[in-house]
Amino acid sequence: MNYRNFLIERFNRRDAHIAVVGLGYVGLPLAVAFAEAGYRVTGIDLDEHKVNAINRGESYIEDVPSTLLATFTAETGSDRVLSSPASEQGDAVGVMPAAQPQQLVDAPPGPRGSLSATTDFSVLTTCDAVSICVPTPLNKTGDPDVSYIASAAEQIARCLHPAMLIVLESTTYPGTTRELLLTQLEANANGWRVGEEFFLAFSPERVDPGRKDWTTRNTPKVIGGITPACLDVAIACYSAAIETLVPVSSPEAAEMTKLFENTFRSVNIGLANELLLMCDKLGLDAWEILDAAATKPFGFMKFTPGPGLGGHCIPIDPLYLSWKMRTLAYTARFIELASEINTEMPRYWVQKVQDALNDAGKPVKGSHILILGVAYKKNVSDLRESPALDIIHLLEEKGAQVAYHDPHVPSFQFEGMEMVSVGDLEAALASADCVVIATDHDDYDWSMVKAHARLVIDTRHVLPEKA
Repeated sequence: MNYRNFLIERFNRRDAHIAVVGLGYVGLPLAVAFAEAGYRVTGIDLDEHKVNAINRGESYIEDVPSTLLATFTAETGSDRVLSSPASEQGDAVGVMPAAQPQQLVDAPPGPRGSLSATTDFSVLTTCDAVSICVPTPLNKTGDPDVSYIASAAEQIARCLHPAMLIVLESTTYPGTTRELLLTQLEANANGWRVGEEFFLAFSPERVDPGRKDWTTRNTPKVIGGITPACLDVAIACYSAAIETLVPVSSPEAAEMTKLFENTFRSVNIGLANELLLMCDKLGLDAWEILDAAATKPFGFMKFTPGPGLGGHCIPIDPLYLSWKMRTLAYTARFIELASEINTEMPRYWVQKVQDALNDAGKPVKGSHILILGVAYKKNVSDLRESPALDIIHLLEEKGAQVAYHDPHVPSFQFEGMEMVSVGDLEAALASADCVVIATDHDDYDWSMVKAHARLVIDTRHVLPEKA
């Protein structure tokens, strides 16, 4: 049987059953995009709260409105409810036995454009494709942590069957798809060959949470397959859900593309942050210099300084690349220097708070500091790697009493304690000894902030010059 052609036909007819492993900021929008394209989609996540919310049609991500999610989910959008063999038998969620060759069947398609979620990986035995969208953080020593990929690979390998496409979307170092994922799959392949019986590709996510202009559907998507047939099958799968696909020669090329994109941003943000530090020493306004430089119509791209880098990509991805290069006896000096500068920015801003309070005749210790915005970027609730958290930590180390306000983050756990966003913003502004603008949410009225606050440290350059 020609499994390449078999899968391509199923994708073209939208008869395919697609699984998405990991239902966070990347996986859930992708699952919805697949459902919008007409596929039967099953999301898999170990977080039962996420699974239950999805099946109720309730979104926990700003980029996916609940009204949209509910049109596809099993309990609200169709009469079909996912039934998983393991859960019916009362088995615990975990490793499933390997799929056998005779289990391959051309199952009848489910309702078009449906989405359900489960914690049970056994559903993969009936899936035509699976996209892996799991986290790739750094470990305690600052090295890549690909344990989530390895865990997903183990589960998928045990459910592997002929006519199955596996696509890794998680950002990682060049070689991961081939060295980690393919190796794991081949160990459970029963003699099946990549590019013949099963298919493997890497297609990096390019999600920018909070953006309305560039979404999962209209952001061009890079894809690299282990073999030409793998690339063909992956393109057939994604072409229904993504407007523009960009094929490259290999998974390694696709992996490097994603790392370079984010390293480009990290390095240039690091340069903008260093401009701020230099202008501070020179008594110049860095923002005036940036605005003037941006008038050049060619050869210049504007990046801006801030409190530091945050999010699931920009602070992390360059270090994946520098780690990989160290294994090859090469030091990526630009990358590591930019990371060093960006990491130190919270300390710079805390020093600004200390200097401003000293000028006002107050010590940091015992002062009431209000942080405006704790999310890593505006208009989202994501706290991952947020520099605001570093600023809070450093201020508390100096004895400051820190509170925060964030319209997108009502509360969060911080160093073993729960922090809750203040209710009355105007009163909190007026009572604070110093206000630190850490995240420039569009919800804020900056003129009001300036009018009510006694002292403001503006890390985002958003305060109007005149109140």
